[in-house]
Amino acid sequence: MRGLGETFFNGAVIAKYLPALLGGFRVTLALAAAVVTLGILLGLALAMARAFRIRALNWLIVAFVDVFRTLPQLVVMVFLYFGLPYAGLTISAFLAAVLGLGLVLAAFAEEAFWAAITSIPRGQWEAARSTGLSFAQALAGVVMPQAIRIAIPLLTNRTIAITKGTALASVISVPEILDQAQSAMSLSANASPLVVGGALYLAIFAPFVAFSRWLERRFGWII
Repeated sequence: MRGLGETFFNGAVIAKYLPALLGGFRVTLALAAAVVTLGILLGLALAMARAFRIRALNWLIVAFVDVFRTLPQLVVMVFLYFGLPYAGLTISAFLAAVLGLGLVLAAFAEEAFWAAITSIPRGQWEAARSTGLSFAQALAGVVMPQAIRIAIPLLTNRTIAITKGTALASVISVPEILDQAQSAMSLSANASPLVVGGALYLAIFAPFVAFSRWLERRFGWII
C-alpha cells in the first residue's frame, strides 16, 4: 500500500506540479466553453439555413456534415494546425483545437437540430404562415423554439463526448490538463500528476454531465 501511495498519491510531487496542473485546468475550461459555443451555434445556424431548402446551399451543408461526422477529431485538429500553414494560414494550437472540435460538434448538432425541425408537424408551419408571418419569421418564432427543446436530449450526450476530446489537444501542444499532467509525470517519474489531472477532468465534466441530465429531464417529455 505504501508503494501505491508513493506512486499515485505522492504529496510532494502533487504540491510541486499543482500550479501547472491548475493552469491546464483553466485552459481546458476555456477550450471546452469555446468548443460548445462554436459547435452548438454553428450547428443551429446550419440547420436553420437548411430549412430554406436552397438546393446548392443544402448540398454544401450536407457535405460539411458528412465530412466532419466521419473524420476523427484528432485528424481535424492536426490538419488545421499543421496543414493550414502550407496554405499560408497559421493559427495557434488553441484555435486549431477549438475549430477542430467545434466543427465536429457542429456537424452532429446540425443533424440533431435538423431532425427536430423536420419533426415539427406541417400544421405548425401552415398556422404560422396563415397569421401573416414570413417563412423566416415562422421558422425563428414558431418552429425553432419547439425544435430546440426537442433537440436538447438528442444533443447532450454527443456534446459531452466531443467536448471530452479536449484531451486530444495535448497532441498539438495545447497546455491543457493532460498535456501538463504528462509533462509533470515525465519529469517526476511519478503517476501522481496524472491522478490529479483525472480529478480536474472530473471537476469540469461532472457538473456538465449533471447539467445535461437536468436538461434531459426538463425537456425529455417533449419527445
